[in-house]
Amino acid sequence: MALAAAAASVLHLPPPCLPGSNPSRLSLGLTNAARGAAAPEEGSAAREAGYWRLSKLAVPARDDPGKDFAGVSPPLLQAIAKALKFPVSSMLPEEAFSVTRKSFDARKILKEPQFVYTVDVDVKKLLDLEPRTWDFIARLEPKLGTIEYMPDEKIASDLKPRVAVVGSGPSGLFASLVLGELGAEVTLIERGQPVEQRGRDIGALAVRRILHSESNFCFGEGGAGTWSDGKLVTRIGRNTDGVQAVMKTFVQFGGPPNILVDGKPHLGTDKLVPLLRNFRHHLKELGVNIRFNTRVDDLVVEGGQVKGVVVSDSRLQLGSPNQTLSFDAVVLAVGHSARDTYSMLLRHNVDMHPKSFAVGLRIEHPQELINDIQYSELAAEVHKGRGRIPVADYKIVKSFGEGDAELPEQNRSCYSFCMCPGGQVVLTSTNPSELCINGMSFSRRASKWANSAFVATVSSHDFRPFESHGSLAGVEFQREFERRAATMGGGNFVVPAQCVTDFLSNRLSVTTLPPSSYRLGVRPSKLHELFPLHITEVLQQSIIMIEEEMPGFVSSEALLHGVETRTSSPLQISRNTSTYESTSLRGLYPIGEGAGYAGGILSASVDGMYCGFALAKQLSLFHGDIESTLGKAQKHKGFVKY
Repeated sequence: MALAAAAASVLHLPPPCLPGSNPSRLSLGLTNAARGAAAPEEGSAAREAGYWRLSKLAVPARDDPGKDFAGVSPPLLQAIAKALKFPVSSMLPEEAFSVTRKSFDARKILKEPQFVYTVDVDVKKLLDLEPRTWDFIARLEPKLGTIEYMPDEKIASDLKPRVAVVGSGPSGLFASLVLGELGAEVTLIERGQPVEQRGRDIGALAVRRILHSESNFCFGEGGAGTWSDGKLVTRIGRNTDGVQAVMKTFVQFGGPPNILVDGKPHLGTDKLVPLLRNFRHHLKELGVNIRFNTRVDDLVVEGGQVKGVVVSDSRLQLGSPNQTLSFDAVVLAVGHSARDTYSMLLRHNVDMHPKSFAVGLRIEHPQELINDIQYSELAAEVHKGRGRIPVADYKIVKSFGEGDAELPEQNRSCYSFCMCPGGQVVLTSTNPSELCINGMSFSRRASKWANSAFVATVSSHDFRPFESHGSLAGVEFQREFERRAATMGGGNFVVPAQCVTDFLSNRLSVTTLPPSSYRLGVRPSKLHELFPLHITEVLQQSIIMIEEEMPGFVSSEALLHGVETRTSSPLQISRNTSTYESTSLRGLYPIGEGAGYAGGILSASVDGMYCGFALAKQLSLFHGDIESTLGKAQKHKGFVKY
């Protein structure tokens, strides 16, 4: 399995593939005790019962009878004999073997095209027909993904548990990886485009102001983090086994090895795109069915349990013909901007509630100014990311009124979030009437600007004007200020902006604004009037405090952009802490940032990985101990700081 192969040194598993190997050939390598039923002891008479499943048996296309042949040919017997370490393939009786899967592999990395088989071995029939195979069956050892033991009865491929994973962000990808490797029949459903087409759609937005509602900075393969800085920092513990497993999996799929040692690792969009492409190819190799441009419009619920999903082509208008798909479980990994999904869950009375998050503005400085503030004389050695010294960043956290039990609404934190050195400000709207922004950077961080979200925490006290929306109160709170920002900008995705010095003085920036990295234009605006006064004052006080620690931070060259609202999910979907299943709807498994359990690429990946193992355990695909395999899952609630 790709995950554990990448993390072998952490999980004490068999060694991973050698550097440079194709990710589609990675194997997680979990022991059979962790994967499923343990085989009887070597040499035990009990091995005469049950079945062995042999997978990834390769037969060169030139030797195979062809795509329409589903029997056991002499070349396939040779591959079986090699797996069993039996010396003479012609002595093996064809009747003891049955083909359960056959696929064609014509990738250019192979020496020649080949058919790849999965074959079940009826041990009793094999021993009856050829007793001399006993010694080889007695010594056969399980190996996940290639050799598996099934003690009771043959498990036909059409009886595999069927799982839908909705969303191909980090949590959805890792849930699909684990479930696919452990034998589930996985369908990965993504409303957006694969990264190649998604990049073209984002280009159309940045250049021609064309917003594709289902393929943008928030929706599409890789999730919202793909066109971001690709930060791999987390509050859940950088050195935990789960985090290390994810990090090493990224490297195996093409991430730079230095992310394993860098104190502040990041990938950058240019590294994330090929990494995701490799991830996708590996999932397909596992048999995962990936459906892009497919939006989940509804759940099929019978007797308080999810039985499937209703989907439609996201390239067509709402109300277009839909399709009902049946599944044994649905993993919900939709991300923090799937507001239509939240509304659909509300119609099914799924238990969810507003949670704290943060809103604010995005502040941008010339990168050279931040280099000078942070490095002094060493700033000259940065050289736009090519020098000896890394491009400078910063991290800021300020607290106000903490511990005041009488006025809890005044307890608030203000902090920097998603700081992008050498980056640019980008549009993350999913609706043309709502304006929200984020930051991104490429791996070298070579642009002349440094930007960061500068946000204040908000909670149920702030959502009171929207409490009629129930669990979606936080969503409506976001929308309110995204609409205000769109109005301030004047439309056409122009962003309202204000010099930091003018924001502190509560005045409109009437002189020419400093240059901005935002490509669709900025408009001088009264950002100090955008939020309620208590939020604005916290932001202003924090900036003044930062100036005392970082002289030069308050500068005529510093520019504020509005508005940053989607720092994390505005709600949390209640779930069981050990099974990951919804507390109100059986068969539904809400995970990742959209469900309120993560706050970035790493934490979302880890959440998806743990859910994959937990669900596999419920489906009887995994019988090991999750904590002994991956370490104890870290549980965090509320907003997440970067």
